Amino acid sequence: ITMTLEEIHGQENTMDTADRVQSAGAALEELLIAAKKQDYLTVGVYESAKVMNVDPDSVAFCVLATDEEYECDIALQIHFTLIQAFCFDNDINVVRVNDIDRLADLVGADDSGEPKDAHCILVTSPSANPWKDPALDKLSLFCEESRSAYDWVPAITLPER
Repeated sequence: ITMTLEEIHGQENTMDTADRVQSAGAALEELLIAAKKQDYLTVGVYESAKVMNVDPDSVAFCVLATDEEYECDIALQIHFTLIQAFCFDNDINVVRVNDIDRLADLVGADDSGEPKDAHCILVTSPSANPWKDPALDKLSLFCEESRSAYDWVPAITLPER
């Protein structure tokens, strides 16, 4: 049986949206755990803004997190808008996660034992020796596919624990 490239590509794209989001959630969890082990995470809105200002080329991926409690936080929404604009200008993939507590659990607590500000998390990679990770590749593809459907900041659901 001979298939055209379009037929093969069509078969690959039949993954249902819920499966794509679930798969992306698992990849995001893997990425955050691996990046944390490598010390490639920047956690916090202000900390992330500093990294973006000082070394934008080191940013490989951006996660913005919110939940109902913070939906009306105007200052946070303005920060998100600026961070998204920066990411778009610098070709950095951005996703949104609606479970900030789960995300905070993944990235851990600060030195004082307080949960970190998980509203913005950057996965960084040294420019001189870029970090390669299969989960990062999966998420990049997910973001690319989402953008092709005009979903500029796709929402990802982390797997249940």
